[in-house]
Amino acid sequence: MNHANLRKALFAAALVAGLGTVPFAQVYAQDSAAASSKADNQTVAGKADDTWITTKVKSEFAANKSVKATDISVSTSDGVVTLTGTVATAKEKSHAEKIAKGIKGVKSVDASGLTVSSSAAK
Repeated sequence: MNHANLRKALFAAALVAGLGTVPFAQVYAQDSAAASSKADNQTVAGKADDTWITTKVKSEFAANKSVKATDISVSTSDGVVTLTGTVATAKEKSHAEKIAKGIKGVKSVDASGLTVSSSAAK
């Protein structure tokens, strides 16, 4: 009877040891997949920085009377601010670019999508 109990205990221990490594193999596979794609994706901290920059640019536009913030869309990716929309004058466009460039963390400003339209002036 002792041999049967010993055999059952050894079998149970082997089963636990064998099946216990399965979750670790899955975690390792997920970690290596995440590490290989990490170079392609922006980090959470980077996305948070971009969101902060976008918010800061929009708030500076809203606080500035020479830029009509409601007509300008702002997006940020890897520190590059993209401005799109319509402004009344070339002066307003250059002022919007200047404001955006002055925000901490902004690497560059792309205002090619910001058009000057005389019909935007009211």
